[in-house]
Amino acid sequence: MATTSSKTPPRKPAPVKKTPAKPAVQTAKPAKPVEVPVLRKKELIERVVVRSGVKKKDAKPAIEAMLAVLGEALAAGEDLNLQPLGKVMVKKTKELPNAKMMVCRIRQRNAEGDSKVVKVPT
Repeated sequence: MATTSSKTPPRKPAPVKKTPAKPAVQTAKPAKPVEVPVLRKKELIERVVVRSGVKKKDAKPAIEAMLAVLGEALAAGEDLNLQPLGKVMVKKTKELPNAKMMVCRIRQRNAEGDSKVVKVPT
């Protein structure tokens, strides 16, 4: 009996289907807090003294009185129109246990040479 060997060529492995790699889950990194410069009353008084040339002992009571008047006006809900600071409008107020929170909007005019006329097409 003659056996014929029927050798079959070795099978190639089936191609592996490559699925696109899933992007790694990125967790939201907390945003770095932006440091906003704060002008305190002491620095305000110093800047006013430098700009006006008035003695500090004369400027301090006037500046403190002005800040008190502005605070009272805002607390009463009044809008302020104080150029070149701008127009300060109280939009929302909320009474808190130990304070009053106000949301304000300030509108400043452009500096004198920076004013631009914008033409709107009609």
